[in-house]
Amino acid sequence: MGSLDEGHLCVEIENGMKLDVSEKEPETIAIEDAVKVLLQGLGEDFNRDGLKKTPLRVAKALREGTRGYKQKVKDIVQGALFPEVGLHDGVGHAGGVGGLVIVRDLDLFSYCESCLLPFQLKCHVGYVPSGQRVVGLSKLSRVADVFAKRLQDPQRLANEICSALHHGIRPAGVAVILECLHIHFPNVESVLLDSKHQGWVKVLVSSGSGVFGNENADAWSDFLGLLKFRGVTVDRTLTRDSVNHSWCPSSSSSMSKISSELVAANPEMVAAVASILRSLGEDPLRKELVETPSHFVRWLMNFENTKLEMKLNGFACGISDLLKPNGEISSRNNKQMHSELNLSFWSQCEHHLLPFYGVVHIGYFCPKGINHLGKSLLRSIVHFYGFKLQVQERLTRQIAETVSSILGGDVMVVVEANHTCMISRGIEKFGSNTATIAVLGRFSTDPAARAMFLQSIPDDTTSQIL
Repeated sequence: MGSLDEGHLCVEIENGMKLDVSEKEPETIAIEDAVKVLLQGLGEDFNRDGLKKTPLRVAKALREGTRGYKQKVKDIVQGALFPEVGLHDGVGHAGGVGGLVIVRDLDLFSYCESCLLPFQLKCHVGYVPSGQRVVGLSKLSRVADVFAKRLQDPQRLANEICSALHHGIRPAGVAVILECLHIHFPNVESVLLDSKHQGWVKVLVSSGSGVFGNENADAWSDFLGLLKFRGVTVDRTLTRDSVNHSWCPSSSSSMSKISSELVAANPEMVAAVASILRSLGEDPLRKELVETPSHFVRWLMNFENTKLEMKLNGFACGISDLLKPNGEISSRNNKQMHSELNLSFWSQCEHHLLPFYGVVHIGYFCPKGINHLGKSLLRSIVHFYGFKLQVQERLTRQIAETVSSILGGDVMVVVEANHTCMISRGIEKFGSNTATIAVLGRFSTDPAARAMFLQSIPDDTTSQIL
């Protein structure tokens, strides 16, 4: 399988604009220089095709994803407060009926302040009007986005949205609930040992002010009741301190031990990440950010180029012996189709240094009388190619070619993936999914074989990606 640009799935248009080096600001240049240090630390050549524009892409994505530092809530809310005389002054009721207003299912993203990886969130925000005025509904979303576009943790994000809206529109009360999803990226050693690795950490946080200030207030019953219409069930006993500050997987004690070893071996990379934090307007010495550079480097080193190539070469040695039968290889008509479906993978987009993840489906023909390839063997191939700087097209092709080299051809690979770069940059296409196919041998000339394999892939595959 080929592509025009070895990775055209990563969009060349950055936030609707061409990459114009003449317009670069000092902060952008500083981030570019830091990214070059990180790429060198991975054993990569940042001048090779596929990586030449990566430093600029990363800089633009990070600055876009943290633009909230330069935005002010009052600039958004001012001019968007409208008189509504039917609301009783100071009571928040309309004609004796509760005047609660809720905007549900706001899809946002933010950058985790502990590891610099983007995390997804679904925001539900509501308020009870007072003072005979209401706010334009779009402003609730825009205010939430201001604070999401900063380095955050879930609870502080909920509190800041709640506080800003309360002070900006002066309602009887504000309620915020966030459903947050943080990718739990394994390292290559642990994922080979644990095939049931949980790829996500999910948390739910809330914050309230005014009539929502008491977690047992009746106003929360109305708020949560309206959420149930959308299938959102929330424990009413949620508190402002319901989430531990170490919700990020990179903050676990086991990861910290690994992190300290990597920090000692890669001081230039750690310093480069600290430089990125400064360029974004943050203080690397802020207590919540002190460990962030080492956490990010530990994660990034999963994709070290030379290390993974060495392991792959050792893995491939002697593998073909596993498939040698007693006698001659059977003819094409005496082969059976086998498949392994829903093999999870994690990888790193080389264009934006952002994760992409999903499932791999592998189909192949094998002579009758020979045991088909074990799932663990195919899973190992998937992970060896996944844990490096990649594009999905190349990953699909490499898996197919490696399996084909073992079996002698007749291989089909389908990769389904979610790309973080599709949600954490200007395009922000939540829920999008990308599929790629590679076919070799018999699959390339036999439409019936391709159709048979595709039909074997379960319909609910996309639900298994999350």
